[in-house]
Amino acid sequence: MSKNIRSKVLLQLIDRNLREGATIEIDGLGNFQLDQAGNVVFQASNRIQVFLAYAEEDRPVVRKLYAALQQAGFEPWMDQEKLLPGQNWSRAIDRAIDLSRFFLGCFSQRSVVKRGYFQSELRYALDLAARIPDEQIFMIPVRLNACELPRKIASKVQYVDLFPDWDQGVAALVEAMWHQVIDRNKKLKLTS
Repeated sequence: MSKNIRSKVLLQLIDRNLREGATIEIDGLGNFQLDQAGNVVFQASNRIQVFLAYAEEDRPVVRKLYAALQQAGFEPWMDQEKLLPGQNWSRAIDRAIDLSRFFLGCFSQRSVVKRGYFQSELRYALDLAARIPDEQIFMIPVRLNACELPRKIASKVQYVDLFPDWDQGVAALVEAMWHQVIDRNKKLKLTS
């Protein structure tokens, strides 16, 4: 099948699904939508993607954080919300971490001792963080309850507590991220 034919088939599929009421999102980039005239248009996302890494047992509280970040104007990425049936989840998670402006490692008494993909996501994010200039914030450890952070993280990065005062912790987290976004944008304008 030629590239032109594949493109037409893809556009027809997008068009049909939008007209049937589906939402078509390209993670971290934006959404296909129908405009007022009924034409398919791509609406780029202006929201900042934030990856949420967590242990399965902490999902309920991380969902609450997901909602708080959405309300604050961010685009949180959580596997339970973004992965599609049949999708190569490992590759999709790595790509989502790569595309995210921030990586929030959600630590709890359970997650710090548990083996699993949470630990793998942390290692991957630490590897990415090593390539980012020191003054830029990428990885933010978030403590969901009183727990000891891994030494490798605690020795380098300041964390935020979402306990005992959830609202205060979320406010501090959101403020730090928006401050970083504004600061980076100013620096980009100065170098342009």
